[in-house]
Amino acid sequence: MHILLTGGTGLIGRRLCRYWLTQGHSLTVLSRRPQHVARLCGASVRGISDLQELGQDKVEAVINLAGEPIADRPWTSKRRGSLWASRITLTERLVAWLESRELKPRVLVSGSAVGWYGDGGERELNEQSQPVREDFASRLCVAWEETAQRAEACGVRVVLVRTGLVLASEGGFLQRLKLPFKLGLGGPIGDGRQWMPWIHIEDQIALIDFLLLRDDASGPYNACAPSPVRNHDFAKCFGKALHRPAFLPLPGLVLRIGLGEMAGLLLGGQRARPIRLQEAGFTFRFNDVQTALDDISTRL
Repeated sequence: MHILLTGGTGLIGRRLCRYWLTQGHSLTVLSRRPQHVARLCGASVRGISDLQELGQDKVEAVINLAGEPIADRPWTSKRRGSLWASRITLTERLVAWLESRELKPRVLVSGSAVGWYGDGGERELNEQSQPVREDFASRLCVAWEETAQRAEACGVRVVLVRTGLVLASEGGFLQRLKLPFKLGLGGPIGDGRQWMPWIHIEDQIALIDFLLLRDDASGPYNACAPSPVRNHDFAKCFGKALHRPAFLPLPGLVLRIGLGEMAGLLLGGQRARPIRLQEAGFTFRFNDVQTALDDISTRL
């Protein structure tokens, strides 16, 4: 199968490329730096900077993961514009390209996040739930999904992957937490009661492949382990995995002063569950956060 990826040089994209190469698929990655694609994704992966470079090459599937990291910097007006363009504007280009194709891909698997729901508080969230509280991250995800769904009008099956916090050794938010926790300075954020929907990177890769190949899969899927945890429990488990104490809290007021609205990403959460994935027959390898963190900590 010839698979086109956007965001292929990111954490999830790189892992997908390595996995799909072992499965014998042909891969093309759309990137602003196509000269780095082979080094990052695999020697046989083709890098392109413009969709028109594909010509009329047959593409059977598209994986849309592009998007600048949302929690890297405070949400200034300029930063909001960059986050919007890297997701919605790029997806608009992708859908326009799909519409122009005479031979269209069968499926578009498009990224999203559990932030689609906003801060869910204590509510248990499944794919039938509506956004609980709108904030910038929620509006961004809603627009991202709505843009991708336009591809359905031209006969393309669209799958929306609402990803939780990805646990991985080679990137993602654990890399940011690693230093303070290893120094014994880690602990809960705010009151620590907010829910954290998490997923091990291996399950993330497996579920995307599962949804790609399942012809009856469409619409939104929560990509998170069946057992979300509260932030204070996560901190305790991460400290245990690193053999360090984890009791120093980071006050919510400090975050709000320093990060503004973006602090809501850390002080809020989603008690999200992967109901549709489980109903479809997907089996998670990592259901317990301590087991997942123990597995990853050996490579941090």
